[in-house]
Amino acid sequence: MVKESSQQRGLFESERSFRLLVDGVADYALYMLDPTGVITSWNIGGERIKGYSPEEILGQHFSRFYTETDRANGKPARALGIARDQGRYEEEGWRVRKDGTFFWASVIIDPIHEDGALVGFAKITRDITERRNAQIKLEAMQAQLAESQKFDALGQLTGGIAHDFNNLLMIISGSLHVLKKADLDDSKFQRAISAIDTATKRGAALTGQLLTFARRQSVNPQAIHFGDRIEAIREVLHAGVGSAVRLAFDIEREVWPIHADVSELETGLLNLVINARDAMPDGGTVTIGAHNIVLDGPLHSGEFVAITVADTGLGIPSDVVDKIFEPFFTTKPVGKGTGLGLSQVHGFAHQAGGTVKVASELGKGTTFTILLPRETAATPNEAFEVAPVRGSGTVLLVEDNPDVAIVSIGLLEQLGYRVRRVADAESALREVENNGVDLVFSDVVMPGKMDGVGLAHRLRQIRPDLPILLASGYSDAAAGVRGDFPILRKPYEIHELSDAISKLPK
Repeated sequence: MVKESSQQRGLFESERSFRLLVDGVADYALYMLDPTGVITSWNIGGERIKGYSPEEILGQHFSRFYTETDRANGKPARALGIARDQGRYEEEGWRVRKDGTFFWASVIIDPIHEDGALVGFAKITRDITERRNAQIKLEAMQAQLAESQKFDALGQLTGGIAHDFNNLLMIISGSLHVLKKADLDDSKFQRAISAIDTATKRGAALTGQLLTFARRQSVNPQAIHFGDRIEAIREVLHAGVGSAVRLAFDIEREVWPIHADVSELETGLLNLVINARDAMPDGGTVTIGAHNIVLDGPLHSGEFVAITVADTGLGIPSDVVDKIFEPFFTTKPVGKGTGLGLSQVHGFAHQAGGTVKVASELGKGTTFTILLPRETAATPNEAFEVAPVRGSGTVLLVEDNPDVAIVSIGLLEQLGYRVRRVADAESALREVENNGVDLVFSDVVMPGKMDGVGLAHRLRQIRPDLPILLASGYSDAAAGVRGDFPILRKPYEIHELSDAISKLPK
């Protein structure tokens, strides 16, 4: 009798300890169901997570925790059936609190048997909303990183293609200059030469666009007539909007010149135009405008040109508009946008000493306004060709591409120079040391341990009085020049080569 009483007390203490443990767990909802799904026990974790007190929830069916859709689809009954037949039910999904709010739950249901008969279910629910949100953010960041890496890889590929294409254009344009000087009276030949010349210039403009996309162009702020630049890239802008969208212009006749980098300005405009197009899936109008404005604020004051890109599209939601300039932020589907277009516009505007603003209304469209400072130091002039100036002396040409070298030698000889050619920097140093030259004209990209920029710096040390001119179709290394040496952009024509040489210090 004493022994039985001791066992009963031990069992009672064990049950009491278990009850205290279950009731005291606040991070998990631990409760029991009868075989039909009616709640028969409730702990403090259930009250904290789901909002019901024991008096409110005991005797109620557990299906009230499910969404209306899940209840209509019979999900609660299926969950109990799977637990009964397979020995456990486990899932993650949306559940509903007493106040109607949703949370992401981790759910486990185990069947409870006594003497072989099902007497109910033990249910464990955990609120993992924060963990799920963190996982979603991580996946989004990984997707953005993948997009960024793809963009960078595409930029490197594009830059490399543009570099090789510039060399081809250099060969074409140089050979074309020889044909222009030939005595060809046949009108067919003249038309062919004119067509090749036009195509070469269009190819050079296209390569410049590729280099801008690849971010391989060095920033070069200069005075710009906005109306003239719009005319120069009108075809590119029309291609950007596509056939379903109308492109209109509203540019003041007396708009001031601006001070900015031409390539970055064109890239920013194209980014805004493409964004506007995407905001109008059923078509509409994109209007590019420009007008003068005088600011007197704490951040920006003085004379500016306000460049606007306005669309008649869907508009931007208020909870999104504050994020649009953040790098990698995009509302477009994966694969449709990198989230870098508007951040480029933002960076360009601020680097140029201005800013960018946005105004949008749902269903009525969006207007982006880029404010750029007025150019006051100089007035931009139209580019024009000047007659090449004949020179004299010996030029050391450092060019590894033999076809480009032939063209460059021909142009230099037409200008009156004697030319010696080597293919790498090491050979150039030996040639300067042993034979002496009057000028070094070197490509930036070349094989070997030293590129053209390194060669120029080395020559500056050993021959500080030696004139040096660099040439480049594209090069990251050219960014390290920082104005120390003049750079002639490929493809160049004879008058451009002559002008660059004439400006070298004697």
